[in-house]
Amino acid sequence: MRYSEFIVKPNSSFSFKKFASDYTGEFKNEEQARETNEKDIADLGKHQDMLAAHEKYGLLVIFQGMDAAGKDPIIKHIFSGVDPQGCETKGFKEPTEKERRHDYLWRAVRALPARGQIGIFNRSYYEHVTVERVHPEKLEKWTLPDEAKNKDMWKRMYREMSNFEEYLVGNGIHVLKFFLHMSKEKQRERLLERIERTDKRHGFAADDLEDRDRWDTFMKYYEETIANTSTKHAPWYIIPDDHRWFAKTAVAAIVADKLKSFHSQYPRMNDEEKALLEKARKKLEKEGE
Repeated sequence: MRYSEFIVKPNSSFSFKKFASDYTGEFKNEEQARETNEKDIADLGKHQDMLAAHEKYGLLVIFQGMDAAGKDPIIKHIFSGVDPQGCETKGFKEPTEKERRHDYLWRAVRALPARGQIGIFNRSYYEHVTVERVHPEKLEKWTLPDEAKNKDMWKRMYREMSNFEEYLVGNGIHVLKFFLHMSKEKQRERLLERIERTDKRHGFAADDLEDRDRWDTFMKYYEETIANTSTKHAPWYIIPDDHRWFAKTAVAAIVADKLKSFHSQYPRMNDEEKALLEKARKKLEKEGE
């Protein structure tokens, strides 16, 4: 399995210090990685087509990371070769008033992929055990009953999320979870780029700097969350993201390998289906005579 070194082992302690954010593996630069990346993207498109043809498995791909981690461009690049009809992206922004009246997994359930499809979550339900701990005022907007907000709340939610993912896998919807791991210095560079470039300014928000000021707190909660929710059926991958070209290369390889594990060929036809095709072929050939 390629990039297995990025997997967080279940039931283990976890620290971002164990993962170098500027790691590039066997590649020294983007040029060296290009051929491998292009092949993986082509394979990803081919095997997504097989996934759709079989309609036996589905794939949910979750991306988490700090602001400027590059979730949007990485998603755009990796899934550039797939059939749009079989792939859908859901961005988890600030919950609406309607969403807050439901349980916290409700909006995720509504966006799940069907068997035969790929679903992409740009952020996810993991915001509830990270962002809402850094910003308690966001949690209060959910108007939860008092008995739900106790000292064991976060542990309960970790358990619920892991059980939810196990349920999905048991029903044929497999889960890949990526945390895009960049350094604080790299975030500073990318935020400055957002401000300076006219084509990126629309992506800058004052909240980005407020959250940057709470960097250490975010890292603490992400470490705790990842340690408690990286499981055998849905492990977390910590993807080095200081060099975005490498993050694209690694994620494309992991997604392609996952799709390949489902099917190696298109569905085989039974005798009745073959007979119908043969009948159709003869009819069409006769029309051309």
